[in-house]
Parts: sequence; C-alpha cells; structure tokens
Amino acid sequence: MRLNSWVVRLGASAACWVLASMNPVCAEPVFDSLGGTWSGTGTMKPSDGPREKVRCKVAYNITKPGRSVTLDLRCASDAYKMVLSANIDQSGTELSGNWFESEYRQGGKVYGTNKDGLIEARIEGNTVAALVTIQTRSNHQSFLMEAPGSWMSEVAIELNKDAK
Repeated sequence: MRLNSWVVRLGASAACWVLASMNPVCAEPVFDSLGGTWSGTGTMKPSDGPREKVRCKVAYNITKPGRSVTLDLRCASDAYKMVLSANIDQSGTELSGNWFESEYRQGGKVYGTNKDGLIEARIEGNTVAALVTIQTRSNHQSFLMEAPGSWMSEVAIELNKDAK
C-alpha cells in the first residue's frame, strides 16, 4: 500500500513538472516569494542634484497567488522623498500594470518580464520613461530604476526581507 501511494505521488509530481513547461498552472507561483516588507539603503540621483543616500521600505502584497502583486515603495534622503506604488499582473513571463508616484504626481503603464527571480520592466508616463530591474535571491533584493532626463534619474537600493 505504501509503495503504491509513493508511486502515485511520484507520478503526479513528474506529470506536474512536465506540464509546468507547457502550462503555468503547476509551476511555482512567481510573485509569492516577494510577499511582505523589505527594507534597505541605497542612493537616489535627481536630475538636478548630487547623488544622495536613501533609506527605503517596500511592501509587496500578493493579490492573486503568484500572478498579481501590488507594491508600495517609499524612499527618503535628507532632501528627497519618493513614494511609488504599482499594480502588476503576470501572464506566463509577461508583466503588465500601472504605477503612480505621489510626491511628483507622475503615473503610467508598466510592462516587462519576470524570469527566474529577475524582473525587467519599463515604466512609462506622460513625461517619464524608466527601466526597472529587480533581482531577488532568497531574502535579498536589488532594485535599480534608471530614468535619464527624468526628475529622478536613478534609484539603486539593496533590500532585505523583514522578519515576520
């Protein structure tokens, strides 16, 4: 009896693994590991001033297991503040959604890809275009936003997941 249940479980696991390459239903959820709060430090480079050290906190809320996430990013230096929120959906490896930065009243669309813990996205608005790269490995995350010519030309932060 035990051997049969082990064979059934092994067969089901193998089927899920094979199907995961064709269908994301069996695949491990892609956003679930982001859920929670992350904090860290880095730098912000405004277009009209020197690079400044910042403290940041990001809260990720998984709204559809593995397929939708909201994020709230708050960074502050002695002279600047950035409050960015986004709603992002994933289909396969493709990302799409919306973003809004409340300090400078800018917003627009997000699109990109999420593969193996690496999110590469483009955010666009009326007067803003930026590339965002988020690399997550276990409880560590690197966040880089590059927006040459924008009010905030670069934000680079290293984050660690906060304990629950």
